[in-house]
Amino acid sequence: MRLRNKPWAMEFIDSHPEIREKNPKSWQGKWDERFNKAQPLFVEVGTGKGKFVTDMAKEYPDTNFIGIEKYESIIVSGVQRVIDEPVDNLLFLQENAHNITDFFGAKEVDRIYINFTDPWPKNRHEKRRLTNKFFLEKYEEILKENGEIHFKTDNQALFEYSIESLTDYGFLLKNVSLDLHNSDMKDNIMTEYEEKFSEKGMRIYRLEASLRKQ
Repeated sequence: MRLRNKPWAMEFIDSHPEIREKNPKSWQGKWDERFNKAQPLFVEVGTGKGKFVTDMAKEYPDTNFIGIEKYESIIVSGVQRVIDEPVDNLLFLQENAHNITDFFGAKEVDRIYINFTDPWPKNRHEKRRLTNKFFLEKYEEILKENGEIHFKTDNQALFEYSIESLTDYGFLLKNVSLDLHNSDMKDNIMTEYEEKFSEKGMRIYRLEASLRKQ
């Protein structure tokens, strides 16, 4: 994805600390105190422009949401979106997901969303895939015992890779869909990419994964 330079983005983001948390490490293990009230915590890794996580926060006010995005030129759109459509149960982190265990305490997160992530198709880039073992180890650390990963993609190869990676690691899969928009799933909140892909008639793949109980 080619990033459009927005030299004003960081200053704009910094001017809205109520939406973007600048020091997430200071809230590790105590995000309940950062939000208005204690309730389940759902995290989207690679939140992009924030449509999905903002719509989820509006739809489920009894859940706290955090969207993580590395690039300020992208996440600034999410901050703008929340300014236009205020919600008090959503925060953004402009951080690298590689460091996710620095921001959340052990067994603190109820659910992780991974939506339309870069497939990194070349073998030498495998470790960058957000469903690679490198990341699954981090997710396991921060997910509660009954926590889940919800994953959506338009890329069949990445979906097949993710199924193998998750099951090899020890996750149980459920609600696996090879054609989400022609399934019987209800209340599906779409991302920006998902809307574009669905308009083109492209197939969307989806699954839910939870760790096997020891």
